[in-house]
Amino acid sequence: MIGSGSIRHDPVLAVAAAWTLLGTALFFILHGDSDTQVNVYWAFQVPLDALLAYSSWRVFRIATGAIRRFWRFMAIAGTLFTFGDIVQTLTSFWERDEWSTAGGTVQSTCFAVGLSLIVIGMLIHPHAGRSGKERLAFWLDSATVLVGGAVVAWCFAINSEDRETNLVGALVGAAVTLTSAFGAVKMILSGNAPMHRHAAVPLILAAVVNAAGLFATPEADGALPAYAYAIRFLPSLLIAVGPRVQEIIAQFDQYAFGSRRRKPYSLLPYGSILVVFSVMIVMLSQNEDKDARLWGTVGGLGVIVGLVVARQLLAFHDNKRLIGQLDTTLTELREHETRLRRQALFDDLTGLANRTHFREEVDATLADAEPGSVSVLLIDLDGFKSVNDTLGHAAGDALLAGVAEKMRAAVRTGDLPARLGGDEFAVLLRDCDARDAERTAQRILHALTEPIMIDGAPVCANASIGVASAEEGDDLRTLLHAADTAMYAAKHDGKGTWMRYDHSMLAA
Repeated sequence: MIGSGSIRHDPVLAVAAAWTLLGTALFFILHGDSDTQVNVYWAFQVPLDALLAYSSWRVFRIATGAIRRFWRFMAIAGTLFTFGDIVQTLTSFWERDEWSTAGGTVQSTCFAVGLSLIVIGMLIHPHAGRSGKERLAFWLDSATVLVGGAVVAWCFAINSEDRETNLVGALVGAAVTLTSAFGAVKMILSGNAPMHRHAAVPLILAAVVNAAGLFATPEADGALPAYAYAIRFLPSLLIAVGPRVQEIIAQFDQYAFGSRRRKPYSLLPYGSILVVFSVMIVMLSQNEDKDARLWGTVGGLGVIVGLVVARQLLAFHDNKRLIGQLDTTLTELREHETRLRRQALFDDLTGLANRTHFREEVDATLADAEPGSVSVLLIDLDGFKSVNDTLGHAAGDALLAGVAEKMRAAVRTGDLPARLGGDEFAVLLRDCDARDAERTAQRILHALTEPIMIDGAPVCANASIGVASAEEGDDLRTLLHAADTAMYAAKHDGKGTWMRYDHSMLAA
């Protein structure tokens, strides 16, 4: 896990957690003193808001592209939250007989603008590598979650005894909850989330706790219970923890954000169905006019929905298994294609290019190169037949493999060594004039002076090398013939040496 030890032992996160515990303890200690509880509630928000703004700014400095843009919005939103809560803290110290956690005009405006920036950042964040159908599926899943949250919010709002007073407040709270829910959906469903999943988890928990704070709190006309303040205060910590975790992870890997492979299906829409159905059961249980027919209809609907969901999930798992089998088959086919391609282009014994591949590369290089910039070496081992006759063909194969290794080490990165067959080798030298080609031939001969160990015995490989540089108008056949002529001239000159082609050799 990336930086997991640093996350667990981070002093900033430890201080933030201790700060939250202190504020929670004060809510219970100050039970009955609503004014002081509200003062603590707002004053303790400010450092957590500042942590959110600072950590988001730090991640913004590290990130790039669309991810950098998202964290810019987060940093601005954190700054607005900090300013709004500072103003609200000062206001709460001047006002008396306060018990509500609703902010004033400045705080509410800063909160709304900051939250809007976060939502905009989520909406405009790109979906990496997705087709139109995948994007449509993402928005349908998101809409399912949002509609489910809206239904829950409406049920709580319309069920309120004081509808005129609580309907607007509940709907405003629902907007906050739905926005948090949308953020959770974005972090879970998006294959290109602007944060690592470990940083998204606290934000998802903040959405859940925020919902609990809005809907689980009694409809009080006066002082709130201590646990209500604690529940509504906890999301501030969770929201600040997310960017701090992302900052810690980015210190280890600046590319460790949320890019990942999208799952073939999502369970979130089914979770929304379960939540809405549960709320419907709760609403029906509170209805005094209980009709057995209605309960039977609702129960049957629930069973049908459950069966359809189970059937759908079973189909998803079957499709996933088939896709996995198809991926395995495609991988095996690609590996087989790679092996066939390698067998067609490379020599099995030495791993060098074979005759066909070498001739194709020489032909293609000559077509694009300037005259004098391409050279070819033809290398023939001297006395190789005696090695086969005295030590056996296995030793001969080992000698050929050893020569191939020495050739690889002696040529440049862009050169192409090849085995043309038997004990005959060649090297294509790209962007190489005649002088550089001669140096390469000298390096190969020098490398071959070091014996090759075969079955514990040192065996020296001697070679004759012909060097030919392409001239204007030369084609594949002409260049290879020139190199072959120079190689036989080197053999005639005493073997174990190299010769560069000139036109007098052809006459001889």
